[in-house]
Amino acid sequence: MSFFRALLCGRCVRLATVFALVTLTLNGCAGLFGGDPLRVNVAGIEPLQGQGLEIRFNVKLRVQNPNDSAVSFNGVSLDLELNGKPFASGVSDQAGSVPRFGETVVDVPLTVPAFAAVRQAFAFAGAAQSGQIPYILRGKLAGGLTGTTRFVDQGTLSLPSSGMALP
Repeated sequence: MSFFRALLCGRCVRLATVFALVTLTLNGCAGLFGGDPLRVNVAGIEPLQGQGLEIRFNVKLRVQNPNDSAVSFNGVSLDLELNGKPFASGVSDQAGSVPRFGETVVDVPLTVPAFAAVRQAFAFAGAAQSGQIPYILRGKLAGGLTGTTRFVDQGTLSLPSSGMALP
């Protein structure tokens, strides 16, 4: 009989522990469900040395956190589309935190494969008439206590006016 009591008591302790962990986890995540999305904007672009025919550049992202709790991350991933087509992608193992009601700048190297550059060169010919190129920047800040935080920035890039005469 004491064996069954010990078994039942051990099972109760494990069940109580699991219940407590689930409750704490859900309470910690409750603030995230009502939170506002991160604001991510391109703060700068710098050229990098490429290999072969690829084009590489470093994108500086300004990440703003409009929430009352910090967002920690330990990796960044980006995908850039131009004219609805994949154009560039990149990853970084940069780690950090975006403070509550604060901002930080994150560097991510992006690579444009040679074929994507050629495909976009042909697409730019059609976009040159309108002077606008739609873009979508998708990314994620991975890891940390809050898990993966995804973000999207989209808009249009304006091409320089073609009012310049060729020599």
